[in-house]
Amino acid sequence: MTQTNTTAADDALVLREDRDGIAYLTLNRPNQFNALSEELLDALQANLDAIAEDKSVRVVVLAGNGRAFCAGHDLKQMRTQNERAYFQQLFTRCGQGMTRISSLPQPVIARVHGIATAAGCQLVASCDLAIAEEGSRFAVSGINVGLFCGTPSVPLSRNVGRKQAMEMLLTGGFIPAQQAAAEGLINRAVPLEQLDDEVLKLARTICDKSSASVALGKAMYYKQLEMGVEQAYQFASEAMADNMMFEDVGERIDAFTEKRPPNWRDR
Repeated sequence: MTQTNTTAADDALVLREDRDGIAYLTLNRPNQFNALSEELLDALQANLDAIAEDKSVRVVVLAGNGRAFCAGHDLKQMRTQNERAYFQQLFTRCGQGMTRISSLPQPVIARVHGIATAAGCQLVASCDLAIAEEGSRFAVSGINVGLFCGTPSVPLSRNVGRKQAMEMLLTGGFIPAQQAAAEGLINRAVPLEQLDDEVLKLARTICDKSSASVALGKAMYYKQLEMGVEQAYQFASEAMADNMMFEDVGERIDAFTEKRPPNWRDR
């Protein structure tokens, strides 16, 4: 039986709905193309922090309400300020929200439709996985108003090749979903009518795995990316040795060799 738990009012800046171990977070500023205002960034951070402590959540799906996934920072709100300290604090706050996604124990899947621009593209690049509808488009377009997308360049350059990232950053041009998939920004692009099913299929596949092993593996994966090869191998070896001590691993190996379904606690 599907269990649904809605934890936010329809007028909240981020809507949360839990179904069968999947937490759906929906950015909810549709009239502003889900632009990341200060308030929306705070709401997203609060939801991610709550999910990090929620053992019932195994996968997070991040989506946008309305016609677009996310159009980046709220430029109108930014123009009400003229102090460097404010902008430093704003971009730092945004970066903290993006890194919270990678530090979350649960994998986060971006469900992308419409456009994902500037900090919206940064948000896609910061998610662990991303599936987009075929008509969606991606850009780091700050340069078009004279603002180089410095903070979006951090996760972008860790997803796509250097020259592809620089072309996006220097031109501000859009790339289509199929190109975004080919360059590694998203996992794949699918027809809009298949988007929800494809996201759910991926989420359920992950839900069927050991949540403890997934959390350990996700943390290990991102940490080793910043290491040299020898250090990364040492760190990964230690993580795998720790993983082998998990009680459920023995059960899964036995089930595999005995050709029977596994029986583990956190399923």
